[in-house]
Amino acid sequence: MPDPTTAQLRGAKDRPARELVVAVVFGPLAEALARILLPLGVPPPAVVLANAATGFAAAALIHQEQLVAAAVVLQLKTLLDNADGRLARIWGRVTRLGRFLDSDADLVVNVALFTALGAVTGEPWRALAAFLALTVVLSANHNAAELYRETHGAPFQLPPPTGSLFERAVEGFYRVVFDPQDRLARAFVGRRLERLVGGSLDEERRLRAARAYHDRTTMAVVANLGLSTQLAVLGACLALDAPEAYLWFVLGSLALLPVFALRRERLARRALSAPRAA
Repeated sequence: MPDPTTAQLRGAKDRPARELVVAVVFGPLAEALARILLPLGVPPPAVVLANAATGFAAAALIHQEQLVAAAVVLQLKTLLDNADGRLARIWGRVTRLGRFLDSDADLVVNVALFTALGAVTGEPWRALAAFLALTVVLSANHNAAELYRETHGAPFQLPPPTGSLFERAVEGFYRVVFDPQDRLARAFVGRRLERLVGGSLDEERRLRAARAYHDRTTMAVVANLGLSTQLAVLGACLALDAPEAYLWFVLGSLALLPVFALRRERLARRALSAPRAA
């Protein structure tokens, strides 16, 4: 078994910025749960499936208007969602299957949760708008982190494929649903940066603008709009018998994105106008 210090360092996901609720609450709990599951030989994909099943259970409880119970079950879902990756990283078993299964499961569970929220609030169209808004926010979160890593010289590398049928199925689903979002996000950032550098071929100038654009403050804000935070807020709204408040929270999260996009462009312009170091 890996020594505890090494396991803990490997268990935490390498991100440009951390979600506060993960760093303070769910991360340590997920680390402890991963240590319990480790000697039992529980494979990480099984934890992903348990995470999805727990999310569906929470959606069913919302449908039944058992909101406090749903709030509790949602936090269990978040715990499992954080534990599967930690378990995989501790053992060095990060797989392509787990990478895509996790994203696919989260999307399907979100569909169930927002369908239930639409039913319990009597506002299905607002729930649909909030679901789409959350999908955009989570996509922005993912792509901001990926582009930050690439710009700062530490791109994420997918594990090699095994060729299994299940792996191909979950990856195929991801490619159909998420790839268009990823391409759109990258194209948007690429066009904005191209506009800022004015078509310059100076690689140092382009890199300076990109690194200023992908700043850590923006990463910290976007990270704290992530799924763990979203479900913590949803849990609080359910416990307070105010599920409709969460729909407004998600729409507000989406409204922050253009504000920070403008801020990032301002930072890039400032970096471009600054004198070069001697």
